[in-house]
Amino acid sequence: MAKIRPSQGAPYARIMGVGGYRPTRVVPNEVILETIDSSDEWIRSRSGIATRHWASDEETVAMMSIEASGKAIADAGITPEQIGGVIVSTVSHFKQTPAVATEIADRIGAGKPAAFDISAGCAGFGYGLTLAKGMVVEGSAEYVLVIGVERLSDLTDLEDRATAFLFGDGAGAVVVGPSQEPEIGPTVWGSEGDKSNTITQTVPWDDYRNGTPDKFPALTQEGQAVFRWAVFEMAKIAQQALDAAGITSADLDVFIPHQANMRIIDSMVKTLKLPEHVTVARDVETTGNTSAASIPLAMERLLATGQAKSGDTALVIGFGAGLVYAATVVTLP
Repeated sequence: MAKIRPSQGAPYARIMGVGGYRPTRVVPNEVILETIDSSDEWIRSRSGIATRHWASDEETVAMMSIEASGKAIADAGITPEQIGGVIVSTVSHFKQTPAVATEIADRIGAGKPAAFDISAGCAGFGYGLTLAKGMVVEGSAEYVLVIGVERLSDLTDLEDRATAFLFGDGAGAVVVGPSQEPEIGPTVWGSEGDKSNTITQTVPWDDYRNGTPDKFPALTQEGQAVFRWAVFEMAKIAQQALDAAGITSADLDVFIPHQANMRIIDSMVKTLKLPEHVTVARDVETTGNTSAASIPLAMERLLATGQAKSGDTALVIGFGAGLVYAATVVTLP
């Protein structure tokens, strides 16, 4: 029996660079209030959101991804030709096939990398990061581009009082490459499919095609059920990620949770008993919930504003539709 040669990748992987893109149009709560019976005070108190970004026709999933990717590649100090893998997490690329990752890879000049899309909702960045780490360590790619991108304004029912104010658009990207030290910890991830109906699309595409109903599909959720799950169950997952990395909350410099809701973020901070010195990402206030894009966008803003610095130890956790989740500890680029 022939022996297969073992893979020869890097000992470890790390995030080398990060980039983000936010659409130029900023949408305040006042615009949302044109179609729902609510108030700016109610929206802020329930979600912490004051503004969000909505994409124009020109700001497509591919275009936003390319802009974010260019910044991440430059930040990593490599060239596009060195990219051996492109992973895109999105639920709002409406073309079923081919994967938008292939278009992005071509347009950034990456050559012929492995390129594919994944659908893991708001945990999608964590899923992509874990896959990229595996590719680098396994040796199938030296550098992997991970993109989280959404145009959730296309899937928002502006007459739904429970969700109309939540969602925004944008793209975040990171480059994952080789490291001599462990800078991306073990991932704690999973799913609870018995709760999949708590965050879902109103109707499948084929129902809409058949004319039942005649209203375009949108995102819907059971707000209270999602809140309870995120606060209590995801705090446990976050703690498991700290344990897996062999550190405690006192060792953290930064906490970057999925930017779903300010109340969820604040409750997780309290449940995890994070020390006061830990910087907490609260990008949701001005960006809204951008699903797979929220963690890299928040990471990029923290670094750009000096609230976090290169070399900081950060806990990242994404959670959402599925219900799926992914948490890990990383060293910031």
